[in-house]
Amino acid sequence: MSLSTLPYFLGCPSWSENAWREYLYPADAKSGDFLGLYSQVFNAVEGNTTFYARPAPATLERWAQIMPAHFRFTAKFPGDISHGGDLRGQLTAAQTFIELLKPLGARVAPYWLQLPASFGPARLGELVTFLDELDVPIAVEVRNDAFFARGDEERLLNRLLLDRGIERICLDPRALFSCTSREPGVLHAQSKKPRVPPRPAAFSQHPQVRFIGHPELQANESFLLPWLDKVAAWIEEGRSPYVFLHTADNRLAAALAQRFHRGLMERLPGLAALPELDRTPEAEQLGLL
Repeated sequence: MSLSTLPYFLGCPSWSENAWREYLYPADAKSGDFLGLYSQVFNAVEGNTTFYARPAPATLERWAQIMPAHFRFTAKFPGDISHGGDLRGQLTAAQTFIELLKPLGARVAPYWLQLPASFGPARLGELVTFLDELDVPIAVEVRNDAFFARGDEERLLNRLLLDRGIERICLDPRALFSCTSREPGVLHAQSKKPRVPPRPAAFSQHPQVRFIGHPELQANESFLLPWLDKVAAWIEEGRSPYVFLHTADNRLAAALAQRFHRGLMERLPGLAALPELDRTPEAEQLGLL
């Protein structure tokens, strides 16, 4: 199967997980190989790193050489833009960031605007200006309680996004918060992720889903089943959703993404399996072992 023909975009929060040598990457894979290997299995990745730091131009050029043309990198606007005060005052910085990522071309679609919990209904005017001034695909993640209350304020947010064909990113952390483990990785993830109810939305051709999973793969089943049905329905409608799978420390995020795809194959007859990497050590491939 060619990933370029997959009817949806599937990925994880990153590609640079050393633990994936245990089951996804070859055991002797070097960190510099990870992106190339990852993009042979998945066709999208969350661009979380750009929230914390802007990549160097040389890094972007290298990514552009490695990422296939069909690959999608959902780059987050840096935190100093999304969390730095009035969004109308951040337009120049946002344009500069967009210009920086130009080497990746159409792979950056959509850009993600992750807003803080302090960004409430009174600031929607800022959001409207920000979205209307930037001529790139954008998806928005909100975390303010008012936008999950099923009241007029949530309806207003949804309407302004729908009118512009801009997706509301759906974060589903229920599986993570169902975990009672006291492991540091779980506690850290629970402290960082907002405990918000899922809000599945399809305001364009590309619904956006972030599923934050339980660290034990099997424990995710009851939470994943509705998403398998929802994503299958979107695909049957002719949409191309984006689905990103996390686990608490992301050690099993790729395995959870593979599991999701296998479940989707059961619902969509004819959907091909994901490619599998040759995990034979490089020395053995070269006949040195």
